[in-house]
Amino acid sequence: MTLPSHGSNPHYLYEALEIEMPESVLDFSANINPLGPPLRIKEQWSGFFEGILQYPDPHAIELTKSIAKKEALPEQSVLMGNGGAEIIMLVANGLANQRVLIIQPAFAEYAEACLAAGCKVDFHQLDAPGWQLDLERLIPRLPEYDAIFLCTPNNPTGVSFKRDTVRELIIECQKANCLVVLDEAFYDFTEDAFSYASLINAFPHLLILRSMTKIFAIPGLRLGYLLASPDIIKRVRNYKPHWSVNHVALEVGKICLAEDAYMRKTRDYIVWQKQKLFRFYEEQGLDVSDSTVNFYLVKDESLSLFPFLLKKGIVPRHTYNFPGLDGRWLRFAVKSEHDNEALMEGVRQWRKQGSVL
Repeated sequence: MTLPSHGSNPHYLYEALEIEMPESVLDFSANINPLGPPLRIKEQWSGFFEGILQYPDPHAIELTKSIAKKEALPEQSVLMGNGGAEIIMLVANGLANQRVLIIQPAFAEYAEACLAAGCKVDFHQLDAPGWQLDLERLIPRLPEYDAIFLCTPNNPTGVSFKRDTVRELIIECQKANCLVVLDEAFYDFTEDAFSYASLINAFPHLLILRSMTKIFAIPGLRLGYLLASPDIIKRVRNYKPHWSVNHVALEVGKICLAEDAYMRKTRDYIVWQKQKLFRFYEEQGLDVSDSTVNFYLVKDESLSLFPFLLKKGIVPRHTYNFPGLDGRWLRFAVKSEHDNEALMEGVRQWRKQGSVL
């Protein structure tokens, strides 16, 4: 049995498990902002189509300038891409045939992209249930590698690593002449939206991956970017096709960058809903990851919660393709209050029908 390696598109999951898909499902497998896209996108949507008769700006100059200003970086330190997936592939191509260490559990596409680029890929496994970095074990390995990948906040656990520890790791990687690829796809869901971007000028071996599709709920448009030193951006840009970011995505991106109030509202909502959800899981005697973002893990040691919820039309994200999790944890996005209530009711029913912890 081969399960889908991504969340979303739940019909593939039902097909793989040979479970009849209910007419209506609640998809908790995709970590998208439950508030939906900013209202201004819908208000200006018709105007975006005036530009589709022309090729989009291949250098995304206006959006690049806006991001550079926001991050206090030179424009030459920003590269726009067709979602985080393209940025990961571009970085992997820049590392072709080199030695890469991936700190996991982690997004499967790091390894897939690096292997496709001919890299030698190894892994460093974090220990459950805290999934925090252990530098005593990690630092001695750094001289063996040309680059490491670290997702913080982590996907799939939702855990944010201790900031002093991450900074120390960046310093140690510089000593070892090892690039650090930090994936910050979910940083803007944390309460203070903390980022390591301010370190780029001081640490030219640091690369930061960003996605705009999650926080702004625009996964269908595909928009992301890379922050790094101008030298690294120049090298990675060589692998990027012209016009990979379409006109509508660029226009939407400019709107999104100005949506500060929307982002504050999102963070407040995520905190509120997680407090309710985590209290519920505690009452049910279930282990939950110490998530700082809009998704979290719930332990399912019996492996029975996953199929039970699917039959109820509630779709979690399985973890069979996350080494160290091996299906015994389920990832759930924080969704609307109504949907979260439906999830909690589904878990209650599972517990009543005799589940085993």
